[in-house]
Amino acid sequence: MIYLFLANGFEEIEALCPLDLLRRAGLEVTTVGIGGDAVCGAHGITVHADIPEGMYADSTPDMIILPGGMPGSKHLDESRTVDMALKAALRHDAYIAAICAAPMVLGHRGLLEGKTAICYPGFEKELTGATISDKKVVRDGKIITAAGMGVALEFGLELVKALKGEEAAKALRTAVLAD
Repeated sequence: MIYLFLANGFEEIEALCPLDLLRRAGLEVTTVGIGGDAVCGAHGITVHADIPEGMYADSTPDMIILPGGMPGSKHLDESRTVDMALKAALRHDAYIAAICAAPMVLGHRGLLEGKTAICYPGFEKELTGATISDKKVVRDGKIITAAGMGVALEFGLELVKALKGEEAAKALRTAVLAD
């Protein structure tokens, strides 16, 4: 299962664009609301998560996704549920993806040590142990990071590529007229 975590103040496009692309690719994604099932984005758009954080209990996720935005990324960083999910992902050798400010959550936990990563400009110092890339979307092993809202489509396509392969991502890129 793929889990996308939403916390109040999340960047709407960074969450919903990848979510849409993953579901279009036929992948099952569950959104998890940190603080409840109705979560308000950074720009006042409320999204109803599939489950509240108290219902998250998967010990073998396929992928964990953390959208950015502020203060959403800060709330993700403070969440015990996100900690539990990241630990489960590591134990299960699952993908971990974060965009914009959210890669700081990974940096604060040492998950970027020896990895190449990217984030929203100004958050680089939070990516402890990472080599900062000049690319907008970076995949280093099972860690996928992206710079921000403007590359949410590319981030989402990279997630599809990681889980379903390059051909599936190319077909989806064509289907959504991103070529």
